Amino acid sequence: MTDSTSSLLSSIPSVDKLLRTADAETLINAFGRQPVINAVRDDLAALRQALAKKEDVDANDIAGPNILARVAARLETDLSPSLKPVFNLTGTVLHTNLGRAPLPEEAIDAIAAVSRGACNLEYNLATGKRGDRDVHLEDKLAQLIGAEAVTIVNNNAAAVLLMLNALALRKEVIVSRGELIEIGGAFRIPDIMSRAGAKLREVGTTNRTHPKDFEEAISAKTVMVMKIHTSNYEVQGFTAAVSDQDLAALAHNNDLPFVIDLGSGTMTDLRRFGLPHEPTAQEALASGADLVSFSGDKLLGGPQAGIIAGRADLIAKIKKNPMKRAMRCDKMTIAALETILRLYADPDRLAERIPTLRLLARKQDDIQATAARISSPLDTALGDQHTIYQEQCQSQIGSGSLPAERLDSIALVIRPTATKGVGTALKRLATAFRSLPMPVIGRIQDDGFWLDLRCLEAENEDAFTSQLTELKIK
Repeated sequence: MTDSTSSLLSSIPSVDKLLRTADAETLINAFGRQPVINAVRDDLAALRQALAKKEDVDANDIAGPNILARVAARLETDLSPSLKPVFNLTGTVLHTNLGRAPLPEEAIDAIAAVSRGACNLEYNLATGKRGDRDVHLEDKLAQLIGAEAVTIVNNNAAAVLLMLNALALRKEVIVSRGELIEIGGAFRIPDIMSRAGAKLREVGTTNRTHPKDFEEAISAKTVMVMKIHTSNYEVQGFTAAVSDQDLAALAHNNDLPFVIDLGSGTMTDLRRFGLPHEPTAQEALASGADLVSFSGDKLLGGPQAGIIAGRADLIAKIKKNPMKRAMRCDKMTIAALETILRLYADPDRLAERIPTLRLLARKQDDIQATAARISSPLDTALGDQHTIYQEQCQSQIGSGSLPAERLDSIALVIRPTATKGVGTALKRLATAFRSLPMPVIGRIQDDGFWLDLRCLEAENEDAFTSQLTELKIK
């Protein structure tokens, strides 16, 4: 070990000495004593290891203020929330990876209210006895959907699993082969059926299924006829499917329940907002379904939940299943969903008050106005190394909802001025936007970084543009 290295080693301050400084006291107040101590120890150990390996270390590196500055930066990174809000400018409104449906302020306030302390989650205020957490939602949902009874679980995949386990354990469920879908994360309907303990009896072919296929499959082992709405893809061309009404009649003639999994699902006719039609829960029950299940956090515009509605006797059997407890919703989900249902009771103002519907129904002229307002600050932040173009584009609904439908939108497309290394430059650009205080998520397409502005509303523009001064493209 050289004299200079030995001198540097002996000059490294002790943990106690560093902790007695004003800078350390500030860090302790911000992050807590033990996290600061651990971070200081780790930094000092790294200095000693670097000196032992004869790496470049100088007197500035071991100065107390610089050590504590590194500790502060590390604690800021280590203790910052992993889950954080982002700007979704991908062009997919209901983006599964970005949290799907944004909640209305009323629902957020309801979550905060029940989260601050105790609430009557499973307590009947009228009787003073234990209650049922579903009671906060059952009557409202049943009335809105037109169902005898309703129950709620934590997502629609759980709803399907629970229905099958409660009603078809070790028995056969008939499903058209063309409806054996795979949803996000490689979860497949056949696998869910198997885990639920039900036996899949697939009928027909991928593109064509006829009534006789179902008729011939019914046996003493059959306990359910199931239809799964293929909400995340669409088969076109030489196709045939059995209508809900015909399947209901066939099932009922054989004393079998007819169940529809809508997947995305909705409780309002989307055509009233200028959107394509998506089957509603009300339509499913009116067609003869005994049970229908759908999601709360997709087209409904609420929190993640799975809703099961239909015959009271079947719902009662489902609620008695032990798996129901494992799939139940917490107080925050119930508070948010209850608020959403109150908003649905006023259908004339849905598009104003449900953010998902507002974003899906947003007019292109409004998006154009956003593009005009943010183009200049974006151009200033990017400098002369990039050029911004305004392009017409098409957004998609997302999360398996209306997969073939597109919504006219406007994007700001950023392209590097250099003609070489475009792919690398675009990746750096995307990284820089993701590294902003409130990350901006766009998409790389056609030699450009696209920011689809459908989900950037006027009230969020200042938050978007004000942070552009921190954009650092490496």
